[in-house]
Amino acid sequence: MLERYALPEISRVFSDEHRFELWRRVETEVLRAQAALGEVPEWVVDPVGRTPAPPPEAVAACEAVTRHDVIAFLTAWSRRVEPPEAAAYIHFGMTSSDLVDTALSLQLVEASDILLRKADTLVAVLRDHGLAHRGTVRVGRTHGIHGEPTVWGHRVADFAFAVARSRDRLRQAADAVAVAKLSGPVGTYSSIPAPVESRAAAALGLRPADTATQVYLRDNVAAWVNALTVLATVCEAIAVEIRHGQRTEVGELSERFADGQKGSSAMPHKRNPVTSERICGLARIVRAQAVPVMEGIALWHERDISHSSVERIALPTAAVLTDYLLHATATTMRDLVVDKERMSANVDLTGGLVYSSTALLALIADGRPREQAYALVQTSARQSWQDRLPWRDVLRRQAKELDIALNEELLDRCCTPNTTCVASVPSSTAWRRCDDGHARPHALPALHPRRQPRRRVQTPRPQPAAAARAADRRARTDLCGQSCRQRALRPDRHG
Repeated sequence: MLERYALPEISRVFSDEHRFELWRRVETEVLRAQAALGEVPEWVVDPVGRTPAPPPEAVAACEAVTRHDVIAFLTAWSRRVEPPEAAAYIHFGMTSSDLVDTALSLQLVEASDILLRKADTLVAVLRDHGLAHRGTVRVGRTHGIHGEPTVWGHRVADFAFAVARSRDRLRQAADAVAVAKLSGPVGTYSSIPAPVESRAAAALGLRPADTATQVYLRDNVAAWVNALTVLATVCEAIAVEIRHGQRTEVGELSERFADGQKGSSAMPHKRNPVTSERICGLARIVRAQAVPVMEGIALWHERDISHSSVERIALPTAAVLTDYLLHATATTMRDLVVDKERMSANVDLTGGLVYSSTALLALIADGRPREQAYALVQTSARQSWQDRLPWRDVLRRQAKELDIALNEELLDRCCTPNTTCVASVPSSTAWRRCDDGHARPHALPALHPRRQPRRRVQTPRPQPAAAARAADRRARTDLCGQSCRQRALRPDRHG
């Protein structure tokens, strides 16, 4: 039933057709790099490169015999290459994980681009909504109990910055996972030279893995999924706020109820926050993918494939559902109905008790000992709540009984929403940081900044210092004391 929540753009990224197209791209770029370095004949590149990927049906038919998906793909693809002699050099020197892991990196980068764009949209929607309600007074609640007056825009700003931070974490995770693993069996470069990996990785918009065995270690993949879980959970936090706000006894917020929409098969009056409830439910599914993927970090020796079956399910599930959550949350916030009058009425629901903290400070500032002021405010508040009387009236009566003079003018000033809500909504500069992650000392710009398309070719990494290069050589030295890279590049190795 994942199709119910799968939007078209990200569904294409994880489709079998696209996965086989990415496999074709990886194999072609490796072959092109090998030809440029004289590892294979140059004439084989064009016939292989212009041969389209096989359809999933053809691969499935081969896999029914081979019981190995990569070999099935290579078999089905090779049968389509003309002339057939060129197909002999497909997958030359590679191992299955070279193909699978590198193509997986491309999938995760593509999915990240989609998710980052939708996260930008959600930040912008929240920002606009927060600014529109920077003066909408409501009661703030802690433990579900009325606390002090605040403004709705302040609460929305909290969500907007959380989404922005989560977006930035995903961007970092996407950069970390954008690696190519093209070092052959157990990662020794014994059958594929290191320069082939570097050339092919650059052509694919990736960078070579820092080191790898049969696979690259799954810590970066786990970090990528964890970034999605945080982003999904922030969407859930927004949905929880809407659900609480739509409760009958609160009545401050409500999802848009479309013409013809029904809320209940039995109770025609019902208008339920169904989208917000769906967001909360799906966020649980996204979080459930984090631990199985993380357990794929600890594999046997150079690798086993216990991670493979998990990733086939968990990675598309986490990405597709996070994509849906971002879309649903943005749509819900864009159409959210805010009842300003009900918010204002709820501020006065407790007869003024929400001003107890500012009144306490006012009494202390007027010269009263803190313990005496706290006891007066607390006992008057308790009596006001029990008798359902205006709190200021009870406060005056108890103060008179205790022979405590009240500064009524000072209490008048502090017992208003203007006192508690001052400077609640972030400044324009702060909103700019929410938009693009960098503070700018100028006024709030347009909706959200136009970004350049993601560059597929990464900036070259700086050359390490001499000590770091020496450490790198030592790390790559095999049991015979000879560098794996040097051994792979010996003149007689491919002569």
